[in-house]
Amino acid sequence: MSENINFIDESFIEGLITETQNPPAPKIDEILNKALQLQGLDLLDAAYLLNIKSGDLLNKLLHTAYQVKQEIYGNRLVLFAPLYISNFCSNNCLYCGFRVDNKDIVRRVLSLDEIKDETLSLLEQGHKRILMLMGEHHKNCPFDYFLEAINAAYSVKDKKCSSIRRINVEIAPLDENEFQKLSKVHIGTYTVFQETYHRETYSKMHPGGIKSDYNWRLSTMDRALSNGMHDVGIGALFGLYDYRFEVLSLIQHAKHLDKKFNVGPHTISIPRIKPAKNAPASFNLEHAVSDEEFKKLIAVIRCSVPYTGMILSTREPAELRSELFNYGISQISAGSRTSPGGYKQAFSETEEAGQFSLNDCRTSGEVIRDVIQHGFVPSFCTACYRLGRVGEDFMDKAKPGLIKLFCQPNALTTLKEYLVDYADPETKQLGEELIQKELATIPNDKVREKTGQNLIRIQQGERDLYL
Repeated sequence: MSENINFIDESFIEGLITETQNPPAPKIDEILNKALQLQGLDLLDAAYLLNIKSGDLLNKLLHTAYQVKQEIYGNRLVLFAPLYISNFCSNNCLYCGFRVDNKDIVRRVLSLDEIKDETLSLLEQGHKRILMLMGEHHKNCPFDYFLEAINAAYSVKDKKCSSIRRINVEIAPLDENEFQKLSKVHIGTYTVFQETYHRETYSKMHPGGIKSDYNWRLSTMDRALSNGMHDVGIGALFGLYDYRFEVLSLIQHAKHLDKKFNVGPHTISIPRIKPAKNAPASFNLEHAVSDEEFKKLIAVIRCSVPYTGMILSTREPAELRSELFNYGISQISAGSRTSPGGYKQAFSETEEAGQFSLNDCRTSGEVIRDVIQHGFVPSFCTACYRLGRVGEDFMDKAKPGLIKLFCQPNALTTLKEYLVDYADPETKQLGEELIQKELATIPNDKVREKTGQNLIRIQQGERDLYL
């Protein structure tokens, strides 16, 4: 099953980390100026930035990352929610609450009707995007069941006649035939985390199950893009190994995909390990990542892979999440539950029930209001996926920052929908003020006029208007 693929050169990456210790300020300034050209950075550049220790240089890096994100995506933050449909898993990942050796967890596979109920709960929060997930267990949750689950979620409408417009998926690595079947289903991004790119650590953390095969997992995105997938998402679980090594490996993975397929990762996720029931590696971390290091790694990834969507989960506390909006994050989850059936259970999830513990337990509405208060536009946009701006076509627009011409107006119209249909009075007032402020900044006269017309049409009852 394992493929002979090895684009992660561990000795080379470790050498870069050693070589770039104590970087001089002029060198950092040179690299940050290069980052502002939106062409990305090479591994040597990124290694220098990862070794920054000076507070002044770190602040320069964080500010540069903010500028890069604004140039590519503008002032919007895409919102989504995860939907777990099963917690059965045959793997034994030492950091995960779903691991097969956790005998205390209640295992569930949602029926199609239960999936519809969960989807309805998300729609009633205003969500239009979901990330569907399940554990790796072919007996209790086969691949065909997952495909049925996608269709079930798409079939749901709430009292406002809203429906889910984009389902991204995060499931175990698939083979060529499975990817071809998945390509026939209407999904957005296919995501798999390598967890750690360090082979020895990977082996220790994954002692059993299909997931213990490092090469099979590392080659997932090559199989995906060779068999009908347009957009893929990668990620690392920070805290398993040296965060600098993981960041450089993520960048190398992105460069490999871009060189081979002309399609880099649509998204890069950067979760930090959080405690999980009966998951020994989720406690007393040898390679724990501090908040300062976390800010730095986010900024380095944004500068190095400027076109990617950077995803921040509810693993992080609310105050820190709000701060990280300023350092390159472009997508966030909101109102998340990490156990099957968690939304229908009225936010009763405990640490024991989920895949990992959450630190931002606010409702979606509270998160949306906070995003607005920090001056960012909550976006539920799905226009690119539905208009075929995917894969290489998306990259052609994202890399030079042209995608912002669509992101900004579509963020405003989807926010308008949310305000009219779901927002409380305070959020509605704050959101309307932000829409008018942002509308005035759209540089293209025709786009600004069209967006203004769409906003009026939405107020009058029309929905799902986009550029």
